[in-house]
Amino acid sequence: MIVYLFLGTSRHISVGPFPVLSMMVGAVVVAQQGNSNINGTETAGNSSLLDEEKVTISATITLLAGIIQLIMGILQIGFIVNYFSESLISGFTTAAAIHVLVSQLKFMLQISVPSHTDPFSIFKVLESIFTNIEKTNIADLVTSLIILVIVSTVKEINTKFKDKLPAPIPIELILTVIAAGVSYACDLKGKFDVAVIGEMESGFKAPITPSLKVLQTGIGDAFSIAIVAFAVAFSVASVYSIKYDYPIDGNQELIAFGVGNIFGGAFRGFAASTALSRSAIQESTGGKTQIAGLISAVIVLIVMMAIGFLLEPVQKSVLAALSLGNLKGMLMQFKDVPTLWKKDKYDCVIWVFTFLAAVILGLGLGLAASVAFQLLTIVFRTQFPQCSTLANVGRSNIYKNKKDYPDIYEPEGVKIFKCSAPIYFANTSFFRRKLFEAVGFNPVRILRKRNKALKKIRKMMKEGLLQITPKGFIVTDSKFTNIYDNSDEKIEELDQPIMTADLPFQIDWNGNLPVNFEVPQINLHSLILDFSAVSFLDVSSMRSLKSILQEFLRIEVDVYIIGCDEDFVEKLECCGFFDQEVTSSMFFLTIHDAVLHIWMKKDYFISKSDPNQDNESKDHFIINTNGGLRNRERVSETKF
Repeated sequence: MIVYLFLGTSRHISVGPFPVLSMMVGAVVVAQQGNSNINGTETAGNSSLLDEEKVTISATITLLAGIIQLIMGILQIGFIVNYFSESLISGFTTAAAIHVLVSQLKFMLQISVPSHTDPFSIFKVLESIFTNIEKTNIADLVTSLIILVIVSTVKEINTKFKDKLPAPIPIELILTVIAAGVSYACDLKGKFDVAVIGEMESGFKAPITPSLKVLQTGIGDAFSIAIVAFAVAFSVASVYSIKYDYPIDGNQELIAFGVGNIFGGAFRGFAASTALSRSAIQESTGGKTQIAGLISAVIVLIVMMAIGFLLEPVQKSVLAALSLGNLKGMLMQFKDVPTLWKKDKYDCVIWVFTFLAAVILGLGLGLAASVAFQLLTIVFRTQFPQCSTLANVGRSNIYKNKKDYPDIYEPEGVKIFKCSAPIYFANTSFFRRKLFEAVGFNPVRILRKRNKALKKIRKMMKEGLLQITPKGFIVTDSKFTNIYDNSDEKIEELDQPIMTADLPFQIDWNGNLPVNFEVPQINLHSLILDFSAVSFLDVSSMRSLKSILQEFLRIEVDVYIIGCDEDFVEKLECCGFFDQEVTSSMFFLTIHDAVLHIWMKKDYFISKSDPNQDNESKDHFIINTNGGLRNRERVSETKF
């Protein structure tokens, strides 16, 4: 606790043992006890040496976990906390509170329950409790219920009258003193066989030499303990940092707990994380800085050195009830679920998954599964991004989703399509499909139809079956349909750009073509792609995007891309994205700039600035937009 005072960044957590962490350390102690000669001395049959062996294993694992945490902090591996969203932290801490609740039930009922640390352990513990429920000590149960009622009531009073009370009522301290006095005076252990703390050795223990065998064989377990300890501590610290609006540093937290566990393990201490109930007590009783932890450490030291015997008659059920009474804040996070569902369904699903995974699989595996699931939701969101068609709002320079505004104007022959996510290998097909749905046709099919028609026109002209007049096409033989044989057509040829330079006329694909020429007409001449929300492209998506652009350009649909930053364009240039078809001139800063460019290119609403000013520069043109004038160089506002 003193080490964390100087190195930690959270103001509210109380450093100490955590029930799940305790069970993990206990499992390592049981597993490592197979080494009968762990300290160079035979321990079998000797209870004092056996206890010493357990302490050595526990302290060594704590020391090793601290070293791992310190190394992770020095290497700046605390960045992993960036993957802990608020929803994940809330669900994880709620699951941790459930684990604490279940772990304290055996003390409230005074039932002997074996420890479990594997997946589904919480159900095994509950099964053991309900299997042995008839062995419940009624005195411990009644005491626990009384303590819970009193603590809950006083906590509500503290919350309701916190502005009027000079300091919160320290109900935990009061009840501990009263419980110790009542237990000692009434001899509850002798009369009702209640479980009490029992003999407490006084004094401060000397440093211990760690076991080399445990250091070698227990590194995997120590790593798991280090990760779970840090995850629990950071999650609880995050809850309070969000509540009281101050920052915490993941790397510094790793260093603080690492150094703390190294010192703790060296002095026969136990693996430390955040004591969930003690943190709740410290926060609810008004603790605002780690000075509260320093005071706690001094009091614990006094108890260890001098007055520990006064706590020997305290019932374990009293301590369990005090712990549960302070878990209300963590357990009440369940009420966040309906709110999350209304705000963001993805966050709600993350909360529920994290809670279930941490409860069912345990905190270690549950945390790993939750982070993986959270990252999967990000992939899922970007794989199926929100795509929309934009239009002009209120005849201004603002463009929004067509579905969201009643007064909307879509420029004739112009389609504005927006993708609200990065484009990469996983969502290129989705992007392509959504774009084709927005424009209402597949440019590849249009291109192939036109190339087929062009080959047929060339064939008929060669055979003298088709003549061109100012009014259109004249077919000289009605049986021309059998002239053209498409058996030798190749898809590669049909996907090439349309070449009409050898023809004595320009084909109007939206005009009247000869009979039986099935070429779909399109009313689109310009496509604007809003990439302001596209942060990056990978190589696969670049190829796909270039293919899409070429397909539109080859059917005479101009494509413009807006909202890209310099790095985006530079990456395209480095990857050889541009060529004679796809040029860098298609990039514009805003949608409105692209729309104005399209109007000028298509001669929409363009007139000379003033017929009397022929000597003016050609750049000084004016766009007449329903009475509003815009000078390209001098006026920044455009009105329709």
